[in-house]
Amino acid sequence: MKTECIGDYVKLKGKIYPCTVSLTMDLVGGKWKAVILYHLKEEPKRYNELRKEMPAITEMTLSLQLKQLEKDGLILRKVYGIKPPVKVIYSLTDFGKSLVPVLEAITKWGNQVVNDNGEFIKAL
Repeated sequence: MKTECIGDYVKLKGKIYPCTVSLTMDLVGGKWKAVILYHLKEEPKRYNELRKEMPAITEMTLSLQLKQLEKDGLILRKVYGIKPPVKVIYSLTDFGKSLVPVLEAITKWGNQVVNDNGEFIKAL
């Protein structure tokens, strides 16, 4: 039996995974989810603030990833106002905040890889 699993499978919100690594990657894997969470770790942000901080992401992708992160309980979408233009703020939930040490470890590792094997460059 795997040490990270008590049973043969794990289940979260009705979804079954072969192990906890699979569960984690479903929640934060992909090109943009961890990046979005990273940008929300210090403070809540509006959609346009996130877009400015991640210029390579398309509007559709950002919108879809935000919806998925909200559905998975990692971020909170709070709407202020009733009629347009409304103000929408995204922030980490307590569940999302529990990922901050992981995000910081990923950042530290990535910085070390660049320092050892690459270079930091200015915007193109």
